[in-house]
Amino acid sequence: MSTTSEKMRAWTGPAILSFGFRPFFFGAAVWAALAMGLWLAMLSGGAGLASAFDPASWHAHEFLFGYLGAVVAGFLLTAVPNWTGRLPIVGWRLGGLACLWLAGRVVVAVSGGLPAGVVAVVDLAFPVVFAAALAREIIAGRNWRNLIVLAMLGALILGNALFHWEAARGDYAAQGVGLRLGLGAGVMMIAVIGGRVVPSFTRNWLVKRRGKVLPAPPMQGFDKVALLALLLALALWVAVPSSVLTGVALALAGVLHVIRLARWAGHRTGAEPLVTVLHAGYGFVPLGALALAVEILVPGTFGMAGAQHLWMAGAIGLMTLAVMTRATLGHTGQVLTAGPGTVAIYLALVVAVLARVAAGVWPALSGPLHMVAGLGWIAGFGGFAVIYGPLLLRLPAAKRI
Repeated sequence: MSTTSEKMRAWTGPAILSFGFRPFFFGAAVWAALAMGLWLAMLSGGAGLASAFDPASWHAHEFLFGYLGAVVAGFLLTAVPNWTGRLPIVGWRLGGLACLWLAGRVVVAVSGGLPAGVVAVVDLAFPVVFAAALAREIIAGRNWRNLIVLAMLGALILGNALFHWEAARGDYAAQGVGLRLGLGAGVMMIAVIGGRVVPSFTRNWLVKRRGKVLPAPPMQGFDKVALLALLLALALWVAVPSSVLTGVALALAGVLHVIRLARWAGHRTGAEPLVTVLHAGYGFVPLGALALAVEILVPGTFGMAGAQHLWMAGAIGLMTLAVMTRATLGHTGQVLTAGPGTVAIYLALVVAVLARVAAGVWPALSGPLHMVAGLGWIAGFGGFAVIYGPLLLRLPAAKRI
């Protein structure tokens, strides 16, 4: 077995374990919808969970470290073999990773009856084992360029560990250092990896349509300046979130990334939502930075949680949904175009983001706006599970023969 396709063909077990994106994209979408349903039940005074985390902290943790952790794993387990030229993790090894992720979701949900150290160890087992496997592939493949991805994954793991530590101390972890570090790592992943794929996919699509205006090539001098500015702003936000200097740095980073996005010719992609949504998802990176800057400099404008959701639900939520739809279509041999159902789940998620931010702007309407946001989120990710689940759970006809 010398190629990825040969190793996939050699697997004769469940289809969902034939490639990394399958279990983790499906699991992430189902969990995103289910966890949001539980959160809405908590907000309405319904049944809660036996978690040691307060409800808001559980909600934040399970989106940022539960949902995002699964999507990152699905993406990297699929992309790294292409980056390194090495064989992918498939079969029962892949199933073991998925079970570790699932164990983390369960143990956090019932953590009220367990020692905090046990909960942290079980929850952190998946990202640590996954990072070790990823490091092995990158080092063995001498793919030094992508060590930065491993560093960002390390920051996400550290943020999760700090989140557990803060929760165990009785702190409000939903607004703690761990959450900010984890969210900052997620935003940087979008800025770095999205900064490669968005202009590349856009260029490919425009070339096919014989477009005359193409995106600026990725990772040029301006991109590096914008990324460094964002990294500095995020570091300040993690360390001193209320500082005026942090607000100014976030504003500068936001402006630079607006310019960066404008250089990618996204306004010319309206005919194909599968491409346009990548630009929309990335657009929430500068929008979130600018909203947080305003909230720091003029407190009460959006509410800190409302501003953060431009990153959490907007940048991370929409960009990951965009990547999951595109990767699933591409790796299952489908036409790379967004059908009506796919467009609908994109729109549902945009509605969710706007409603959640509006809840911070108009606190008197926060109750119904939170409900709209939650239902939009469920429609987006539940819709993904329904539409794309058959592609993820079954192999193409040629593979089944």
